[in-house]
Amino acid sequence: MARNLKLTLAYDGHDFAGWQVQPDRLSVQGTLVSAFEHLTGEKTLPQGSGRTDAGVHALDQVATVMTESPIPVDNLVRALNDILPRSIRVLAVEEMPPDFHARRSAVAKTYRYRIYRGAICSPFLARYVYHHPYPLDESRMAEAAALVEGEHDFTSFAAVDPERGKDRSKESLEINNVRTIFQSQWQRHADELVYTVRGNGFLHHMVRNLVGTFLMVGKGSLTVADVRRILELRDRSAAAATAPASGLFLVSVEY
Repeated sequence: MARNLKLTLAYDGHDFAGWQVQPDRLSVQGTLVSAFEHLTGEKTLPQGSGRTDAGVHALDQVATVMTESPIPVDNLVRALNDILPRSIRVLAVEEMPPDFHARRSAVAKTYRYRIYRGAICSPFLARYVYHHPYPLDESRMAEAAALVEGEHDFTSFAAVDPERGKDRSKESLEINNVRTIFQSQWQRHADELVYTVRGNGFLHHMVRNLVGTFLMVGKGSLTVADVRRILELRDRSAAAATAPASGLFLVSVEY
């Protein structure tokens, strides 16, 4: 009998080309496919709660996978972690009802973006932060972040990605860039400036595009009022460049 398993995962995204399977490139999803096949002999395709990009990390990614394997869930955790590279850990495996889906059942996600503000960034930290030791008006960045809370059309902060459009049409999904952000704030933690954003969903590159724009506010190239204007324009070219992937973490997925 087929079982619907919920996997909770953590991974260091530095060496991966993102979550999604890609030809001739190392991906988190592809690595899981190989591990499951090695363990059960089945060709499965774990479905993630979202597609993290190349270099993006996850503290608590969720994936669902259908399997005929009778291996108990506790044994699966140990067996998968024996096979997987150290950069991916299975934190938990749970058996779920047939209609549970990692992406479609999710009601909220939280991301965190870390900027290291110190003069010298340790090589043991560099792959997990964006190092920016230059002047920033952090209070203005905090003001700007608050403006995106609530329900908005985030087209200005979505990647212009025709391939994603094709994927969505295949799934018969209406393209809709309206999302609700429940929390959007910057906080200082010692030498790190940390952005936390929680919402009911996120567009491709949305968090990194928001961070890139908030950085321009911090540098004085944009005003706080410009962020509201950019949001209303619904034009990706109006916003700033995408912030580097290294500082971004998927922190949690809620169901």
